[in-house]
Parts: sequence; C-alpha cells; structure tokens
Amino acid sequence: MDIRINTPLTREAARALNAGDSVLISGEIYTARDAAHKKLTELAAQGKPLPFDIENAIIYYVGPTPAKPGQHIGSAGPTTSYRMDAYSPALIALGQTGMIGKGMRGPEVVEAMKAHSAVYFAAIGGAGALLSRCIVDSRLVAYEELGAEAVRKLTVIDFPAIVAIDSRGNNLYDDGRRDYLSHIETRSE
Repeated sequence: MDIRINTPLTREAARALNAGDSVLISGEIYTARDAAHKKLTELAAQGKPLPFDIENAIIYYVGPTPAKPGQHIGSAGPTTSYRMDAYSPALIALGQTGMIGKGMRGPEVVEAMKAHSAVYFAAIGGAGALLSRCIVDSRLVAYEELGAEAVRKLTVIDFPAIVAIDSRGNNLYDDGRRDYLSHIETRSE
C-alpha cells in the first residue's frame, strides 16, 4: 500500500516514515544536482538567503532533459545521490527534510538525517520518461546558467518513490545486502 505524502514534508511526517515504505509524493519539490548544491551551500556558509525556502523541502536529484512542445519537462530520472553527499548535511541542518535520488548515501548524510529528522527516497533509475508524467509544472528558480542542473520548482502529483533511508537511519541498502548475504550463507550450508 502506498503512503500519500503532501509537501511540505514536516519533520513529524518524515519521522512517521519507515525504510521500505512505498510513497506517492504530491506538491512542490525542488531540483538540484551537485553544481547547484555547491552554490547553495556556499550561500549558506556566507549567511546569505537561499533562492528558495529549504525548510521542510524535498530536493530531487535530477537534471531533466528539455521539454518537448506541449510538455512541462522532459525525461526526469534520478541521478546518483552520492554526488551530493558533501553538501547534503549542511542543507539538512538548514531544514531540508527529504531527498530523492538513486543509490547509497554516505554515513555523514545518514547521521545528519538522524539528527534533523530527514528521509531519503529512492526513485527508479531508467524510468525518467515515466516519472516525468507525474510532473505537472516546472519553473526555473535559480542558476539558469547551469542548464539542466539549474534549480527548478516542480509541482508533482503521485510521484512514486521508496523510503530508502528513514529518519532513524534504517537503510534498505544495508538491509538488502545483509539479507542477501544471509540467504547465500544459508544456501551454502
């Protein structure tokens, strides 16, 4: 059963999610990849305001392709999340409560998630054309010079994801590996 989430994602709502939960996200989310993350954390380090309100925000790690005529956005599949690991703890500390991407996260990110009640959602890689159907609006927010990596505000309806790491640090990537290894060991005995 899918859990429906509406943004903004409060800390209380984030704490209610468990690793393995299947979710459908609706509302406003932001896009940013590593180049934008670097600029955002530099602004924060200088004490300057960010170009959007990061409090209770979800950031989707995506560099969408150009929109075809009549579309809001092109293919919008997740990018590999570890590229944002150097920047994510600072943004989580500023109030970000959700991230969407693919792949594992580093221990510093998981610790920041635990300290500030944030969650990491995994989206299906290779399904960018299908995921873009859940995006009903896309507006440029900042860093137009970054092209596909610019920060955008997306309006999404029923965007599918899985809670890969919850706010307590429970981690599907670790659990899956452990379960698989346990299964292999049991079979070899």
